[in-house]
Amino acid sequence: QVHLEESGGGLVQAGGSLRLSCAASERRPTMAWFRQGPGEERQFVAALRSGYTYYTDSVKGRFTISRDNAKNTVSLEMNSLKPEDTAVYYCAAGSPILSNLRTNSAYYYWGQGTQVTVSS
Repeated sequence: QVHLEESGGGLVQAGGSLRLSCAASERRPTMAWFRQGPGEERQFVAALRSGYTYYTDSVKGRFTISRDNAKNTVSLEMNSLKPEDTAVYYCAAGSPILSNLRTNSAYYYWGQGTQVTVSS
């Protein structure tokens, strides 16, 4: 069982920045971030696998996912935040095949989530 714990959420004004971190109890090949807005399904945000990064179109150029293997942590740097980025952000870990990288059911392990609120 892999334990994931997110931190770094909060309230920020539009255009601001936040950095989310996820501490993992052990390393997994793929680490990802998903988010779930009010009344919405959980959606893919970003993933890091074998040194490659993947992003959903709406965050490209604004968010950066990175990994510190020595500390077993994965971070999500979020810049130029928009009100539509408001959601609970979840860290996920697993071994999905590449075609399922953006599918939440492909991940075995999840954190408890951290709230990000962007005010206009």
